[in-house]
Amino acid sequence: MHRESTADTGWQVAGVKLQSRFLLGSASYPSPQALRDSIRVCATQVVTVGLKRVLAAQEPDGFVAVLRETLEACGARLLPNTAGCYSARDAIDMAHMARELYQTPWIKLEVIGEAHTLQPDPVELVEAARVLVREGFVVWPYCTDDLLTCRRLLDAGCAVLMPWGAPIGSGQGLLNPFALRTLRECLPNATLIVDAGIGTPSHAAQAMEMGFDAVLLCSAVSRSRDPVGMARAFALAIEAGRGAWCAGAIAKHDRAIPSTPTGAKP
Repeated sequence: MHRESTADTGWQVAGVKLQSRFLLGSASYPSPQALRDSIRVCATQVVTVGLKRVLAAQEPDGFVAVLRETLEACGARLLPNTAGCYSARDAIDMAHMARELYQTPWIKLEVIGEAHTLQPDPVELVEAARVLVREGFVVWPYCTDDLLTCRRLLDAGCAVLMPWGAPIGSGQGLLNPFALRTLRECLPNATLIVDAGIGTPSHAAQAMEMGFDAVLLCSAVSRSRDPVGMARAFALAIEAGRGAWCAGAIAKHDRAIPSTPTGAKP
């Protein structure tokens, strides 16, 4: 697979150039100030917000105003999501509301099929993606690591793919590295972002070392003891992981290989 030079030149979504590979969620912070400072310290350029959560007033007073002000000051973009939707129709309606409210065609598409794991419903997800792409949205689908579903989403015209590492909010990290590596190898030209299940900076670095284009997380920062400090730690880990991917790690071997050959026979 082609690798970039060790100097990271950024990435693009629908013609929009992005430099940061750290996407941050906006839910569950202990205060608006903690959210504001976390966004600033990690220099993210994309922040997600759940429209259903906002409409249900499950955020502190002034949340949307604080978020807009912070994004404008930092030059970041808002990525509304359809979290909480369990059908294609519900997700499509929510996407239209988000576009009207936030004046952006970008939408993180979530269509949940199972309440225990919050696993995406592949059939409803692909159907919603097809409709929204036809209607001019830039669709970022939250999906599993299933290769066939991912190919169908790309065929539907999705701008990126966002496969999970583990169930949302579980903090378990990358439960199926084989499946994620397979996605990267089989879809070399797709923009792939690990979304959900990340718990520690080492999990994020692992995803970036596999060649993923970015990482999206929320709970690992917002529910940590020190969200601002954790946001900074994740930013450093993501940068390091991307640097390692671009630089090219050595191959694994079953036996020791001396770093300084002596010429002696084994």
